[in-house]
Amino acid sequence: MALNDTLANALSKMNEYERLGKPECLISPVSKLIADVLGILKKFGYIKGYTRIKDGKKESYNIKLSGRINKCGVIRPRYAIKKDDFEKFEKRYLPSKDMGIMIISTINGTVCHDKAKEKKIGGRLIAYCY
Repeated sequence: MALNDTLANALSKMNEYERLGKPECLISPVSKLIADVLGILKKFGYIKGYTRIKDGKKESYNIKLSGRINKCGVIRPRYAIKKDDFEKFEKRYLPSKDMGIMIISTINGTVCHDKAKEKKIGGRLIAYCY
């Protein structure tokens, strides 16, 4: 069976392991987008950390979970968002105004929605976590 969206598979696996109370989870295949998203989740304390494991030709991420994720997932379709439209999507994907983050791909790289608002740039919505 072919994978259609590796980021969606990674986030759903993290959701499942958090719900089960497991301390870590192993995700493969690896990609730069998954690494960027994991870096943002680590920065906000949703995960403790992650390491890239190379076992022969196969590579994977070992993620240490912190138990702070209530729900995370990808946003499909990847909506184009302007610098003034953040509030509309915050209401749609986050439970309250100051709870959780949306991850956005911009011309300056992958950032959270607060940083994109601060820099006054738009981009494409990728994922959310709270």
